[in-house]
Amino acid sequence: MPDPEWTDPHCPVARTVDLLGDRWSLLIVRDAFDGVRRFSDFRRGLGIARNILSDRLRALTAAGILEQRPNDRGARSEYVLTDRGRDLFTVVVALRQWGERHAFAPGEEHSELLDLATGAPVPPLVLAGADGTPLDDTGTRVRRVADPGA
Repeated sequence: MPDPEWTDPHCPVARTVDLLGDRWSLLIVRDAFDGVRRFSDFRRGLGIARNILSDRLRALTAAGILEQRPNDRGARSEYVLTDRGRDLFTVVVALRQWGERHAFAPGEEHSELLDLATGAPVPPLVLAGADGTPLDDTGTRVRRVADPGA
């Protein structure tokens, strides 16, 4: 049974936005991909208030995106991406690449995601069909679930 709090219980986009749709959650996930693990490092890097960071880390942990573990020194805990969290890599890269194309003026400097093996920028993501043909919004459609309440 879907959670009654879901914005649209049958839409994967709506459920994902319900889990990650605020600014801080996605930036925390982005920073986790960049190797940030400790509460204080997330806080310092994001400039986020303690209570908001605590809330978002708790929600991301409850959603199975991050896992809280003791750190190597046994002092404070750290937050690490789970398999579910690492599955967000393509989402973060897609947001990054959209931002590179549309959120900066031509020639404006920005960070780059590089391929460690070659040192080259990561090429643009391309959605492809089963036969390898590139897909866009004109070549796809959503098959909706019938609403049992209608």
